[in-house]
Amino acid sequence: MTLTPKNNFKNKWIEYIHNLQDRICAALEAEDGAAQFIEDKWERAEGGGGKTRVIANGNVFEKGGVNTSIVFGEVSDTMRKQLNIEGHSWFACGLSLVIHPLNPFVPTTHANWRYFELYDAEQNVIDCWFGGGADLTPYYLFEEDAQHFHGTLKKAIAPFGAELHPKYKAWCDKYFANTHRNNEMRGIGGVFYDHLKPTRDFAVERLFEFQQANGNCFVEAYLHIVHKRKQTEYTAEHKHWQEIRRGRYVEFNLIHDRGTIFGLKTNGRTESILMSLPPTVRFEYDYQPKPNSPEAKLLDACQNPRDWA
Repeated sequence: MTLTPKNNFKNKWIEYIHNLQDRICAALEAEDGAAQFIEDKWERAEGGGGKTRVIANGNVFEKGGVNTSIVFGEVSDTMRKQLNIEGHSWFACGLSLVIHPLNPFVPTTHANWRYFELYDAEQNVIDCWFGGGADLTPYYLFEEDAQHFHGTLKKAIAPFGAELHPKYKAWCDKYFANTHRNNEMRGIGGVFYDHLKPTRDFAVERLFEFQQANGNCFVEAYLHIVHKRKQTEYTAEHKHWQEIRRGRYVEFNLIHDRGTIFGLKTNGRTESILMSLPPTVRFEYDYQPKPNSPEAKLLDACQNPRDWA
């Protein structure tokens, strides 16, 4: 492919994503104090590959992954139908992470920052966009933790426009919801955005800075909470509730999540795609928490989104 200004930018994005992967993994290892990430480099037959990094059975993190991928190929009929895109070929690069803690008082988290390019038959860029965000899935609700997570994301986004945080917060609340369960959210949200395209007033470099601001604030947004809660004592009943709520997480990822669907529809690496699933989970018929319990408080927050920031 001929090196164009956009391809120069594409290389800058790849470099940033790999650096962010290193920084996040180092911070998580330091917080855990025992477990370390193992790296699995893989290649995709149709084009590209990635670095899957997995941490498991640690002092703090029961299972987690921080993955980067650089993939490309021709636009297939399946992609046209399922993803509603037109073009000859495509390129996608991003970082995706999911962290499942051992302690039920430490929340699960997910984040993703990605960039996509679409090409014509002569390999000219005909479309490109950014997407991403981060969200929090607690099992027990601490309002100060929710305020910290949302407030950190809001502060990072603020320089790019005061209107963006409420917009992308609402988008997150709507997106990470199990519509088959009356729009019950899998957690308490964060920010989510997709198809952010360059314009005259918001050039690709400015969008890159926006993505960097979101990626760079993640460690502070999440690990502050982990450090505060990781020593909290818990019981088998607390773990039971954690696994019930993990069931909602699995439902969303397998039924609704666009990233999961995109990876599977483009013949992505199944192990890396399904890394997001928790190690243990429960599905119990019509399980309901006791009224006025801490579990009921969490469920209410998932059913009724709030402006935490």
